[in-house]
Amino acid sequence: MPVLKTIRDGISPTGLIVAASFFGAALTPSMMPREPIVQAMLAAVAAAVGYEATLFARSIWRYLELPEPKGRIWKLWLLAAVGISLAIMIYSLAKAASWQNATREAVGLPPLETAAPLFIVCVGVVIALVFWLVFRLAGAARRAVAAILERVLPRRVGVVLSVVLVGWLLWALVDGALVRNAFRAADASFLAADMMLEPDVARPEDPGKTGSSQSLVRWEEMGRWGRHYVASAPTAEEIAEFSPDKAIDPIRVYVGRRSGDTAEERAQLALQELIRAGGFERSVLVVVVPPGTGWMDPGAHDTIDFMLGGDVATVAVQYSYLTSFLALAAHPDYGVDQARALFNTVYAHWTKLPKDNRPDLYVHGLSQGAFNSQATLPLFDMLGDPIQGAFWAGSPFFSRYWSEVRDRRNAGSPAWRPDFGNGSLVRVMYQYGGLEGNFAPWGPIRTVFLNYGSDPIVNFTFDTAFRPPAWLAAPRAPDVSEKLSWFPVVTMLQIALDSLFALDVPRHGHYYVAPDYIDGWAAVVDPEGWSPEKAAALKAIFERRGPAI
Repeated sequence: MPVLKTIRDGISPTGLIVAASFFGAALTPSMMPREPIVQAMLAAVAAAVGYEATLFARSIWRYLELPEPKGRIWKLWLLAAVGISLAIMIYSLAKAASWQNATREAVGLPPLETAAPLFIVCVGVVIALVFWLVFRLAGAARRAVAAILERVLPRRVGVVLSVVLVGWLLWALVDGALVRNAFRAADASFLAADMMLEPDVARPEDPGKTGSSQSLVRWEEMGRWGRHYVASAPTAEEIAEFSPDKAIDPIRVYVGRRSGDTAEERAQLALQELIRAGGFERSVLVVVVPPGTGWMDPGAHDTIDFMLGGDVATVAVQYSYLTSFLALAAHPDYGVDQARALFNTVYAHWTKLPKDNRPDLYVHGLSQGAFNSQATLPLFDMLGDPIQGAFWAGSPFFSRYWSEVRDRRNAGSPAWRPDFGNGSLVRVMYQYGGLEGNFAPWGPIRTVFLNYGSDPIVNFTFDTAFRPPAWLAAPRAPDVSEKLSWFPVVTMLQIALDSLFALDVPRHGHYYVAPDYIDGWAAVVDPEGWSPEKAAALKAIFERRGPAI
């Protein structure tokens, strides 16, 4: 009967088992702890993916006209599948709290008494049913289109063409009605926040500082985070607590996106402001590529200011108002273009200066800033007059040089902290060390990657959907639970979702902190007279200062 056929088309016993298995696998330990609502959403998406993948496999099976259960056998198989699926879900929900606590223990958080299993299953089932309904409607639309096409085309050609047409139509609706409007709304919202002048962030009175009355960069155009970065720079008096014999105000040059119409114009403005402020007269100059929104991590920049007694200049240019993820999705070329323009402009001026009378030049980037910096660093073009080093933190998995170091690591070294070559050019550190080992002495260029083993943004790869990632092999990072297991597709979804919550736990995930920046900068710039005692003293200062925004 048509009704029974419709039910059989929409319900797959095997799909129920696969969906329940994906639902349970999504609750197993991951890299970052998750709230019940997030657990429910992930489990629902995983279940929907598993179910629809099974239906897709079944459609191929039918396309090949292979036999399948019918009548009484199909009904018995459906009852058995429902029982198996319920058993899988009950077991998974019963274990959800212990699985979540395994993740929390790995990152140093207290355990939960309950993972709210009833909430997870209720919300998860509702979301999964919504996905099921959407796919059924899409399937009905495809069949309707196929029926029309079959009047003028061979049946199988009509089936394939209907899939293409309906898929294109759905994507056009989502991309046009949802994605683009969402990006426009986000851009307007973030722009408004970027333009807001905060009353507690005072414009510099020192005419030598960026944003002052004598500056080439207008205070109002620097952006929210640029103004905060310049205004919050440690003073010579504060630096003197650590370096009483040599303490001066550091130079911070920041150009907002609204300060110029093109990447080149903003880069030229940054260079002229850097020259005006005396940046090339300092002993160290750092070209920084910020992540999305233009935020500058105080842990990265305050530490080097203190370490060098303020004898350092940093220069950065904002390329987007959006967060890193939104900026990468909406305008993937903006960050790369701005990073390339800034470095090339500063480097061209730097190479014209006498080698014995110019600062040591370094590059730095965090997260998407690290990716943009690596994507644009002209390695071969500068071999004749190289910079002194690079310090990249939280390099996303697709970053140019980080991918090279990870994939071509020395045999026996873990993927989350790889040894590369003889260690004279590149070393990888995490929160528990990594800079010391059986390495050759540092060469003329020093490159340090700071990556936490539990950082999903660093560790994510698409092939995790089909094979276990290398970072799961022994030895694992200390902050990755031994109970974390690999499941096809599901683990990829888990790590992708973890990336959205990677800033929740300090010194784990994507939340990098000052003590580790101190060790990284010390390895890169090699301050004169540096010692473990000085490192400990500086770390103590930042522990007293507490976290900064």
